[in-house]
Amino acid sequence: MTPAELSRTVLATVRRAVEADELSLTGPVPERIVVRKPPRPGCGDYATNVALQLAPLTGAAPLAVAGVIGRRLAGAPGIARVEIADPGFLNITLEGESYEALVGLVRERGSRYGIGAHQAPATGDPTGEARADAYAAALRRLHAATGIVPPARRPHPVRETADELRRTLGADATAWALLRPPAEDAPRTDAAEHLAQREGNPLFRVRYAHARTRALLRNAHDLGAGPGTASGLRHPAETELLGLIADFPRTVEAAARHGAPDRVARMLERTADAFLRFHDECPALPKGDEKPSAVHGARLALADAAGTVLANGLTLLGISAPRHL
Repeated sequence: MTPAELSRTVLATVRRAVEADELSLTGPVPERIVVRKPPRPGCGDYATNVALQLAPLTGAAPLAVAGVIGRRLAGAPGIARVEIADPGFLNITLEGESYEALVGLVRERGSRYGIGAHQAPATGDPTGEARADAYAAALRRLHAATGIVPPARRPHPVRETADELRRTLGADATAWALLRPPAEDAPRTDAAEHLAQREGNPLFRVRYAHARTRALLRNAHDLGAGPGTASGLRHPAETELLGLIADFPRTVEAAARHGAPDRVARMLERTADAFLRFHDECPALPKGDEKPSAVHGARLALADAAGTVLANGLTLLGISAPRHL
């Protein structure tokens, strides 16, 4: 179950509670309900503040509203458990099969995961200002990926020309330097920052994480192993990574809707960091005389899905995703 699907499930649950007179609202049911990853482990896979949002419309305490919604939501397909936390949050744990289906979906769709097959808009005339042209190209890719027409943006310009930046940084680091900051912020174009092959360079971390996902699959193949069914993934590092993978399509849509490619870049950073934690804490390959197991297969499938998200996000930014670094 993706976050968008879970949001729709929560919204449908609220509507059914209203129709059954379990909740009496003085205003309309919200058109959209937000679910997010909880701020710390142990609070389920997703959390929503819908009860806090509805409480003023019911005259009841948020905890009471959360109790009504939680009881109904706990029986919905794909949901394993719903817990209520002060002052009225709903913490939702998904069934393992939902994660299994998510990873399967990502691996099935591959380069199309989070990126639809829409008609690409016509290429506009370049303005000659490096950042404005980079933004325009990124917004065209987001339009083609989602079908959403992004709003025109006026990003903070840079002094250098596009050719000067590419000569200094190369095409990939130039795109990252121009698209990673929000439109209103001035980009930093220092070569020492963007070309450093170290952890402190976000672009290096993202591309390194992608390369590590591909290396895991190559090494598994050499051992006669490979991705399996993504079942039993419950370690906090696994579920954090799964949540980010599930969020990718919604992030792409939000980036298109707001004309903000920097949202994709930040999502890639979070996904890379989550993958590297998963890589360190949840070995996907057997060690020593250990034989490949179903756990290794599940983790390899998750690594493959993470690599797909990283590659697709980089592609949206016009940046290559090398299999080797």
